Amino acid sequence: MENEGTLKKIVIALAVVAAILVGTLAYVWISKNKLVDDLNGEKAALTEEMVALQNDYSILSTDNDSLNVQLEREREKVEQLIERVKKTEATNRSKIRQYEKELGTLRSIMKHYIVQIDSLNTLNTALRADAAAARKEAEKNKKQYEELRSTTDEYAKQVEIGSVIKGRDISLVAINASGKETDRSSRADKLKACVSLIENSIAKRGYKEVFIRIKGPDGILLTDDQQRIFEFDGESLIYSASREVDYQGEDIEICIFFSGTQEYQKGVYTVDVYSKDAKLGSADLLLR
Repeated sequence: MENEGTLKKIVIALAVVAAILVGTLAYVWISKNKLVDDLNGEKAALTEEMVALQNDYSILSTDNDSLNVQLEREREKVEQLIERVKKTEATNRSKIRQYEKELGTLRSIMKHYIVQIDSLNTLNTALRADAAAARKEAEKNKKQYEELRSTTDEYAKQVEIGSVIKGRDISLVAINASGKETDRSSRADKLKACVSLIENSIAKRGYKEVFIRIKGPDGILLTDDQQRIFEFDGESLIYSASREVDYQGEDIEICIFFSGTQEYQKGVYTVDVYSKDAKLGSADLLLR
């Protein structure tokens, strides 16, 4: 009976030890599984942070080519780090901690690039504003220049027009052999055309040549043996006679004589008087 009691105690003791061992093993297994779950969660969270950083890098852009090259290099680093994390077991805590540090470094680098890009964008905005203001000022100056040039051209044109010498009191008379005026065609020896050049303070001083073109009753231009030509308004005109005068901006009367070899016919003679710049006027003569 005593042996049975001892054996019973041993069985009970072994049962207690077994129960304790099973409980301990169960606790260790549960703890291990919880640790693995926690490590997998950390790995998943780390991966999510890296993907978020990758997305942040993808939206960074600038007009600076050199900076874009650097950004692309950092994007590749993030992508490579994500691949390394995927291939690493969650239980490799040393590697996971290393990747967390690398993620922090890449995040800090990105913040640095954000500051750079913001500075460049601010500078570019300021430069664009300055360029726009400069273009506006240039357009304003160009408009003012064109207006000034137009005014200057108009003034120069008016001065040019105003500086042209004009004539008045134009007359045409016939002169006989005695040097006296006559209205008889049979007594006419030569024709005399006179004109007064008007005072003009802005006209160029100096010698001016005055030309006369005399047409007979038949409308034919009277010329002597020599055919003389002058340029007027883009045309070459034949003239009957001319005279040079020293014009000093004041009224001056000049007379030009035409002595032809032809006999003068009865009828109306017309004289047109020119300078090189303008037609000064016309006059008629009736010979009987």
